[in-house]
Amino acid sequence: MQILRYFRFLEDKEKAYHLLIILIILFALFTALVYFLPTTFIDIEFSEEVQEQSSPALNFIMKSISWFGSSTAALGITLGTALLFFICKFRKEALFSASTLIVSLLTFGIKVLINRPRPTADLVNIIEKAQHQSFPSGHTSYYVAFYGFITFLMLRLTNIKRIIRIPVIILSLFLIFTVPFSRIYLGAHWFTDVAGGFILGLVVLYGIIRFYIREKHSRNNKY
Repeated sequence: MQILRYFRFLEDKEKAYHLLIILIILFALFTALVYFLPTTFIDIEFSEEVQEQSSPALNFIMKSISWFGSSTAALGITLGTALLFFICKFRKEALFSASTLIVSLLTFGIKVLINRPRPTADLVNIIEKAQHQSFPSGHTSYYVAFYGFITFLMLRLTNIKRIIRIPVIILSLFLIFTVPFSRIYLGAHWFTDVAGGFILGLVVLYGIIRFYIREKHSRNNKY
C-alpha cells in the first residue's frame, strides 16, 4: 500500500529528521503570518468558497465530523483506544496512543500565546460557535496526531485481522482529511488555522512514530 511506503520513510532516521525540520519551519511561518496578519484575504475567500453550498444536511455531516474532536469525545476515544490496546496485550501501543494527547496541550499553549480571535459573524456564517482562541485548530492537530498514529499502527500490526484494520484505516483517513473543511464550514476556524493545525499534528505524529520505532528496535536488539 502507498500509505505503508509513506510511513516506512520514517524508518530512515536522517530523512525523518529533515522532514521534521521542514514541518517545524512551515509551522513557524504560518504562526508568524497569523500573528502579524490576524485575518487574511485568503482566509476569507476560502471560507466563502467552503460555506457556499451550505444546507441542513451538510450542517449535520460537518458537525458529526467535528464531534470526534470535542474535548470529552477526544479524551474518551483516546483513552478508550489505549485501554483496548492494553487489554489486547499491545502495551507499547497503548502507551503511545495515549501520548498523542500531547498535541492538545501544545495546541492550547500556542493558542494562548498567539491569541488569534475566532472568525466573526460579519465575515463568515457561524454555524457552530467555538470557544478559546483560533490558531491553530485543535480539532485538526488532534485528528492528524491521533488518527494518523492509529493508521500507522493498523498498517504495522499485521497480526490484527484485516476485517478490523481496513475499516479503522478508512475511517481514520476520512476524519483526518475532512475535519479541516468541517471546521472552516462551521465557521469555527480560518484556513490558516486548520493548515497550522495540520502541520502541528504532523510534527507530533512524526515525533511519536520515531519514538515508537526506536523503542521497538531497542526492544528487539535485546533479544
